[in-house]
Amino acid sequence: MTNFQQAIGILAMILVAAPTASAKMRSKPASESELAEIAARGRQLAEYDSASWHGTDAVLALKPDVARLGRYVARMVGGQWTVVFGRFSEKKDVFLISYEATQINGGSDYKAVSHDPPRPDTGYYLFAARAADKAFQEFRPKDRQYNVAVLPAPKDRFYVYLMPAQTRTGVYPIGADVRYLISTDGLKIVETRRLHNSIVEFTTSGSRLSVLQFTTRTAVLDNIPEDTDVFHVLARQPAVPELLITPKYVYLISQDGDVNYLMTADKYKQTKVGVVTVQQD
Repeated sequence: MTNFQQAIGILAMILVAAPTASAKMRSKPASESELAEIAARGRQLAEYDSASWHGTDAVLALKPDVARLGRYVARMVGGQWTVVFGRFSEKKDVFLISYEATQINGGSDYKAVSHDPPRPDTGYYLFAARAADKAFQEFRPKDRQYNVAVLPAPKDRFYVYLMPAQTRTGVYPIGADVRYLISTDGLKIVETRRLHNSIVEFTTSGSRLSVLQFTTRTAVLDNIPEDTDVFHVLARQPAVPELLITPKYVYLISQDGDVNYLMTADKYKQTKVGVVTVQQD
């Protein structure tokens, strides 16, 4: 039995958001190379999130001066993640690193150190922190805590993601998120990509977990999966695959982050039965 056939067999137990119209949608499914790039960015987002979490815990263990923490930036350096915390200089031409946490042996252990006086940076961390700052100024999230992730983009630019933060144990939010492409110096937004509109939440509470093998959700703004769709599958527990339905196509995101095109949405509609549907705008 294929993964898709297994999914069809349990659709009656799965929450599905119905697709709605969106402007400027692509008319062809994503190619294998595009899906590989989406999967790679989604995995990087999951690693960034994990590094930020464990790095913050390591710094908090030092009982830091909160006033010196400021903005944080995570970066993969020599196969290990490093997370720095600091503030801009008055002219915003230097990033003053007050605390730094470095991953140990690729695991969840991080070693944190304090820099007093702060260590000045005029390279990657300065530009990445500027990019994060620029994204927050543009997006201005309200009434909800948001996480930021800054990843390297082509031509030495930055992808900056703003995603709703998980604030309750066992509840994983996705939606109302955005990705910015920002210039090398971190000062100019080159491109804005809205990834999802409204927030939906996956919860791990309830007896259905004992039989849950797939989830099903829609992406309504375009006909391809988004980087944060992959991140969502990787971040939540239990780890289960997800069928992602766009207005024209259906994709499968595996629990390891792989993304594959399955079929058209029309063919999927002819196959599915007994589905509980809710609306997502």
